Amino acid sequence: MPSAPANYRILLRTPGAAAFFLPAAVGRLGIAMTGIGLVWLVHARTGTYAAAGVVTGGFAVADGVMGPQLGRLVDRFGQTRVLPCALVAHAAAVALLLTAAVPDLVAGVLVGATLPQLGALSAARWSALLSDGRSSALPGATRTPPGASTPPANASALLPAAFALEALANGVSYLAGPALVSVLGAAGRPGAGVLLAAALVVGGGLGLAGRRRTAPPVTERAARRHAGRALLGPAFLRQAGLGLALGVFFGATQVSVTAYAVGRGTPDAAAPLYLASNCTSLLAGWAYGAGRHGGSPHRRQAAAAACLTLASLPLAFLDAPLAIGAALALTGLAVPVLLVLASVLTEASVPRAVLTQAFTWGNSASAAGSAGAAAVAGRVVDAGGAQAGFAVAVGAAAAMTVLALGGAVRARERQGSPVMDAATSREEP
Repeated sequence: MPSAPANYRILLRTPGAAAFFLPAAVGRLGIAMTGIGLVWLVHARTGTYAAAGVVTGGFAVADGVMGPQLGRLVDRFGQTRVLPCALVAHAAAVALLLTAAVPDLVAGVLVGATLPQLGALSAARWSALLSDGRSSALPGATRTPPGASTPPANASALLPAAFALEALANGVSYLAGPALVSVLGAAGRPGAGVLLAAALVVGGGLGLAGRRRTAPPVTERAARRHAGRALLGPAFLRQAGLGLALGVFFGATQVSVTAYAVGRGTPDAAAPLYLASNCTSLLAGWAYGAGRHGGSPHRRQAAAAACLTLASLPLAFLDAPLAIGAALALTGLAVPVLLVLASVLTEASVPRAVLTQAFTWGNSASAAGSAGAAAVAGRVVDAGGAQAGFAVAVGAAAAMTVLALGGAVRARERQGSPVMDAATSREEP
């Protein structure tokens, strides 16, 4: 298997790969801008953050609930048929919001309900490209012999690198997107931020939908009939639970960092503290995708969750800004590894017929955890200060460790059994 940045070069040189990854990355930037854009726009109209919070909350709930339903339609009818329809509906919803043709809350819910999770669609394409016979198109890949159904060995080994690229695109989007919207909002043009976000989502989504050659094939009805049961299986539910706990960690950390900075009378310090974690996260994600990884992904996931717990534990006790920044930077090293391995193990835990649904459910679980934690951590911070809020994040990291260790134990037990189901046999990349 190639190492270092060669992994990324091989992936992006694969015929059709850059053509779907780049439009999806553009659309993902728009997705990262949409939520904060709603805050700026509704606050400018109403003068109250309470109203902005209600509208943004409605947007988030609708996105979390409807995202998997859109994923289900994609699994059934294909990306190239479903995605353009969703994008037209999303553009119409944004038009209703900008023109104030309906109440802001209604428009916010419609915007969230029609927002396609382009990251999940891109991840599903990587899975199809690297796991199906089409992976023989990889530069330097050993081609599959005629009549064989197994893809080249070095193709599936690059799947973690592909998911690392996805995590990097997501991280960059959530660094740049909110900042760009905030610049437009501070300049007195909040509507321009929402419009730009929608243009990026629609433009990137149409670019993705137009790449038909790399779209995952639609499975036959017989294959879909019982595939949905895998979404209720312990392997997938464990990954969804990890996503929920990771969302709780994000939400609690964000609230606690802000409370810490404001409590010390230096609210501007929140930005560099966030930056410390985000920068190390991007570097760690790049390095993880570029390297070689042996052993079970379950064990690596458990190790990463344990490292996150240990790195975040001092946050509940420290008070010095440099120490807090250093601890946050250490937590950033573990987060991308968890994100990549969650994608790898999710892909391994369900049949291809429900893969897009699985990815979208994972995203929704993380978003729900983040939203719920923000509310809970806010109350905890009011009662016990920023350190109490960080303790919520530590608890979420500990829960991830327990879940990941359970998965590692279960995988080891299955390895010792002479009978293994198909999903488990795919969990060793």
